[in-house]
Amino acid sequence: MPLPGLLLEGAREVATMAGGLRRGGAQADAGLLAADDAALVVACWEGRVLAAGRRDEVARRLAAEGLDPDDAGRFERVDVGGGVVTPGLIDPHTHLVFAGSREGEIELRRRGAGYLEILAAGGGILSTVAATRRASVDELVASGRRWLREMLRHGVTTVEAKSGYGLERDAELRQLEAVGRLDGQGPVELVPTFLGAHAVAPEFRGQPAAADAYVRDVVEVQLPAVAAQGIARFCDVFCEEGVFTPAQARRVLEAGARLGLTPRLHADELRPSGGAELAASLRAAAADHLGVPSPEGIDALARAAEGSSPVVATLLPATSLFLKAEAYGPARELISRGVPLALGTDFNPGTSPTPNLQLVLSLGVLRMGLSAAEALAAVTINAAHALRLGDTHGSIEPGRQADLVAWDVPSIEQIPYWLGADLVRTVVKRGRMVKDRGDGA
Repeated sequence: MPLPGLLLEGAREVATMAGGLRRGGAQADAGLLAADDAALVVACWEGRVLAAGRRDEVARRLAAEGLDPDDAGRFERVDVGGGVVTPGLIDPHTHLVFAGSREGEIELRRRGAGYLEILAAGGGILSTVAATRRASVDELVASGRRWLREMLRHGVTTVEAKSGYGLERDAELRQLEAVGRLDGQGPVELVPTFLGAHAVAPEFRGQPAAADAYVRDVVEVQLPAVAAQGIARFCDVFCEEGVFTPAQARRVLEAGARLGLTPRLHADELRPSGGAELAASLRAAAADHLGVPSPEGIDALARAAEGSSPVVATLLPATSLFLKAEAYGPARELISRGVPLALGTDFNPGTSPTPNLQLVLSLGVLRMGLSAAEALAAVTINAAHALRLGDTHGSIEPGRQADLVAWDVPSIEQIPYWLGADLVRTVVKRGRMVKDRGDGA
C-alpha cells in the first residue's frame, strides 16, 4: 500500500501555475518558485497538494496540519536532484483509440495529395474507420494502453480521448467503452469525447445530401446511445469545408448539449470555415486546430474571452508539422487578444502520429513564437480549463489533485530547449508515484 504522503524534495524551480486560467499577458506567468540552493519542496497528502515552497515553509504548513515530514511511516520522500517540478501535463486533444496505421499517406502527400483529396478517395479517416470497425474492444484497449505508456513517459497525466473512427452507433460505443476501460485501469486519467461527426460514414457517401443524412443519424441514432452509455463527457464535430458545415455542426452540438454533453469543436484547420465563430456562439469548452481562423472568428473568440465562459483556443502544431502546413495557428494574435491558449498533440494515426506532448510544447516555442512559460501554461492550467477541469487539475496549489512531473533540467526554459529529449524523472498521479527514474540514468 502506498503511503498517504509524498514529498518531492530538492527542486530548483516549481512552476505552480497557481491563480487560474491564463490569458493575455498572464499566459506567461508560470507562478514560478525558484531557489538556487535546490531547497524547494512539494508536499502531497492523500492524493492532494498540501504545500509548495522552501523546505522550512513547507515544514511549518505540515506542522499546522499535525503532520511531521520526517515520519517515514506516513511520507515517501523523493529527491528530484535539483530539477524542475511542474503540474502533470494535460493533453486536451487526442484520437487515442484506433486500429491500424496510415504510413502510406506520407508518400501520397509527398506526391502532392492534400488532406481532403485523400479523404475523398476513401483514405484518411475512412481508412482508420475500416480498421477500427474490425477491432474488438480488447484490441482497442491494448492499442490505447501502448500509447498511454508513451504519453506517461513524457510527463502526461491526463488525456482527452475521442471516438470518431466508428462512424456508426456500435463502433462508436466500442471506442468509448475502450476509453472508459483505460481510464479505470490508470494511471493516466482519460476524458472521453464523442466525435461521431468526424467524417461522413462510408455507407452514406454517394447519397443525395449525404452529410445531412449522416448528421441525422448522429443526432437521432448515435447520440442517444452515447448518452445512455454514460461514458462521454463532451461532443465534438469536425467543422471544415468539405466535411461538416457550421449549420450541421451546430445541430450535432446542440443535440449533444441537450443530452448533457459539453460542446467542443474541430475548427478552421485547413481554411476559414466559421468554426471559431460557432464555438464562441455556443460557448464551447474549446475550439481546436484554428490553423486559419478568419478575422471574424478571432474577434468572436476575443469577445467570448471577456466573459465568464471563455472558449479555450487549442492549437495543434504537430499536425501542422506532419502535414507540412504553412499555418501553425495565430498563437501570438490570440494571446494578444486575451484568448486563453492551450496546446495538444492531436495524436492520431494519419495526421499527427506523435504521443509526445513535450515535443508539442517545443513546437509551440519554435514554430508559434511562445515563451517557455506560455507554452507550459498551454499544456497545464489552460489545457485543464479546455477539459473543464480547471478547478481541480493543472496547477500546484493546496487542495488540487496531486498530478506532478519532476524534470531533469534546472529551469522551465530548458524543457522546450532539449528538443524531444527524455527529460522526465518522476511522474506523480493523484499523489502516487507512477514513474520514477531515480538518479536520472
